[in-house]
Amino acid sequence: MTDRLPALGTVDAPTRRLPDIQDRPVAELARLLRSRALTSTDLVTACLERVTAVDPVVRAVLAIDDTARAQARAADHRHATGRPLSPLDGIPVLVKDNIDTAGLAGTAGSRQLARTPPDRDAEVVVRLRAAGAVILGKTNLTEWGNFRSTRSIEGWSAVGGQTRNPYDPTRSPWGSSAGSAAAVAAGMAPLAIGTETDGSLVCPAGVCGVAAIKPAPGTLPSAGVVPVSAVQDTIGPLASRLRDAALCLAVLTGRPLPRDPAPPGTVRVGLWHVQGMSPDAREVAERAAERLRDAGAVVVPVALTLPRDMLVDGLDALCAEFRPSLERYLSSRRDAPATLDEIILANRQDPVELELFGQDLFERCAALTDEDRALATDRRRHSRQRARELLAAALADHGVDVLMAATSGPAWRIDDGPDPFTRTSSTLPALAGRPNVTVPAGFVGELPVGISLFGPPALEALLPYALLAERCCGERRTPAVLRDLPLRATAAELPRLLPFRNSPRR
Repeated sequence: MTDRLPALGTVDAPTRRLPDIQDRPVAELARLLRSRALTSTDLVTACLERVTAVDPVVRAVLAIDDTARAQARAADHRHATGRPLSPLDGIPVLVKDNIDTAGLAGTAGSRQLARTPPDRDAEVVVRLRAAGAVILGKTNLTEWGNFRSTRSIEGWSAVGGQTRNPYDPTRSPWGSSAGSAAAVAAGMAPLAIGTETDGSLVCPAGVCGVAAIKPAPGTLPSAGVVPVSAVQDTIGPLASRLRDAALCLAVLTGRPLPRDPAPPGTVRVGLWHVQGMSPDAREVAERAAERLRDAGAVVVPVALTLPRDMLVDGLDALCAEFRPSLERYLSSRRDAPATLDEIILANRQDPVELELFGQDLFERCAALTDEDRALATDRRRHSRQRARELLAAALADHGVDVLMAATSGPAWRIDDGPDPFTRTSSTLPALAGRPNVTVPAGFVGELPVGISLFGPPALEALLPYALLAERCCGERRTPAVLRDLPLRATAAELPRLLPFRNSPRR
C-alpha cells in the first residue's frame, strides 16, 4: 500500500486549508522522503505557502532563500538514487538572522548590517547543508540578540519589524529567537535554528508553545554568528516536538542523543517556583508536577535564591565580553561598521533605529576601560562557579535528578512602550553554562506556557527527563492564526526576499 500524504504542498482551491506541517514529526517526514511517498519539493512548497499565508500577520520570516526549491530538487535526486545524506536531507529549516548565510540577509535585525549580506555560511549552516537540510530562509529576532538596551522590545528589529505570537497576534513572542519560535509554532517550517545568551531560545519557545534545546556553550560552533558573548552564547534547535529538536542536534553534532523518555518510576524531580514569576506560570508548573506524579515520578519542592553578586558578575562579564566578541565578528563583514563605536554613531543618525528605544547597553559596553575588560575573566569564572555550585547543591540536597520550573509567564500584550520586566528560569543554567530544555506544558487561557528542565551537566543525561516531561505534560492546541485566517495565498506569490520592514510601527 502506498504511504502518501494527502495532497501535501498543492492548493486545489483558493480556500483549501494548508497542511499542518507541525503535526508531522521530522522522523516521519524523513521516512516519507526516503520512500519517495513525499518529495522535498512538495514539502518546501507547503512551507512557502504557509509563510505567504500567515507571515503577513506573524512577521516571523525576514528573508526567503530563492534557492530553496533548487535545494529541494537536489534532495529529491539524492532520495531517488538511494543516497540521502542524513535524516535531515530535504527537510526545510529556518535560520535566525544573526547566523550567517552566504548571500542572504545576515542583519542581526540592524539596518547597519543590512547593506551587504555575508560572504560565507556560519559553520552551523555549513553543517546543515552537509546534512542535506533545505535552508528555507531567515527569521526575525530581537535586534542584536536583545543586547542593545535594557528597555528593548522583544521580537522587534529595525529590519524585520515586530514579530507576533501565533496564538494571539496582540501578544509578544518574547525573544531574541522570536521569529524562529513563532515560525515553527505557525507551521512555516518543521525546524528552526536560534541562539541564546540567557533565555533567547527557551523563552520564545515557551510562550509560542514549541520545544527548544539550549545546549551548553560550544556544543555547536559559533563561527559566523553575530555574538553577544563568545563565552556564554550558544546555538540550538526549535521544533514542535522535543524529539525533532533532539534529532536535529544529533545530526549537527554527530553525537547520538537519547530517543526515549526516562522511566517515570525512577525519576525524582525538583520543582522550583522562581520568585516573582507570575501566579499563572506557577499554576501551569504545579499541574505539570501533578501529571508527573500521576505517571509515577517523585516531585519535591526546591527553593533557590540567585545571589546578587553572581548576577552582577554575570552581567559585568557580558558587557566586557561584548565589544571584543562583536568586533571580531565585524571584521569578517564587508560594507559594515568595523567597531561598536561606529554602530553607536550610525544608530544615532538613523531615523528608525532609536525611535522606539535607545542603546544604553551598547553605550555602557563602549565606555568600559581596558582595566574593566581585564576583570571580565575573573567575574565570568566567579559567576559560572557560583551558578554550578547552586545547581549541584539543589540536586544533591533534595536528592533529585533534575530541576523543573516554568520557563516564564504567558506572553504579555504588545503595546507602544518597552516590555515589562518578567522573571524567567533561564538565568541559572545560562550562567552555569549548562544545557536547558523547554517543552510545552499548558495554557493560561489561549496562551502557551512552557516548562524548563535543567541541572545535569550533560545534555545526554538531561534529555530523557525532558522527554518524559513532554510526554506527561505536553498540551497542544492549534494557534489562533491557523484557525482564524482564510489561507488563500500560494507560494507563487512569495517574493524572492520579503521586503525589509523598516517602519518602526509595531
